[in-house]
Amino acid sequence: MARVGWKVALGTGLVFISIAVFGLHLLLFHDAHWLEKYLVFHLGFLPIEVILVTLILDHLIEMRERRERLEKMNMVIGLFFSEIGTSLLRMMVIEDRSASELRSCLRITGQCKPDDFIRIRQTMKGHEFRAEFDAGELSAIKELLCSKRPTLVRLLENPVLLEHEAFTSLLRAVFHLAEELDYRGPLDQLPDSDIAHLSKDTSRAYELLALQWLDYIQYLEGHYPYLFSLALRTNPFDEKASVVVVD
Repeated sequence: MARVGWKVALGTGLVFISIAVFGLHLLLFHDAHWLEKYLVFHLGFLPIEVILVTLILDHLIEMRERRERLEKMNMVIGLFFSEIGTSLLRMMVIEDRSASELRSCLRITGQCKPDDFIRIRQTMKGHEFRAEFDAGELSAIKELLCSKRPTLVRLLENPVLLEHEAFTSLLRAVFHLAEELDYRGPLDQLPDSDIAHLSKDTSRAYELLALQWLDYIQYLEGHYPYLFSLALRTNPFDEKASVVVVD
């Protein structure tokens, strides 16, 4: 309400300024006829001015704001992969028994083109993200997620991510997995049926995580070559990936 009141006050003030200027002109030059012609002439151009301001200028401002929001979103997504996502994805893909084709297409190089990313994404959408985990592997995932729980909470609270539906779904799946694991005691005492249930939760997060990783890699390739280089050298799908730069 205060914001609306401020706008009304500003608009009213500007109208009074215009009236005062027109009144001063009439007082100084006594040319009401010219003033009438000017007002009619200006009213004729008013629709064009509205088009310029509301359609073109507003669109340019909106595009700039969208780019800024995208920049902030990807900074947060980068934080997620740096703190949690890359390590978690590496742990998950190891247990994917049918990941050979996935690993092959995701050995991304610095020469990837937009068409290559489209082809990779199609391959990933056709892949069945199902991994079988035992109690020991789930315990390692539990340890990672529990240690990073404050980071997950901060990410979920970040308003920047509300517009990013896919990443929000990923965070929700990862946080749910963290809760499922955290509620249980020693995982080696769980029955096979519960281990299977946890494996399904893990596989759900695995699929969302892999697809989001590809989107993030593509963004880095087009905007931040140095971050793209590091992401390739820590590629969780590439068993031969090494952070050490060699000739």
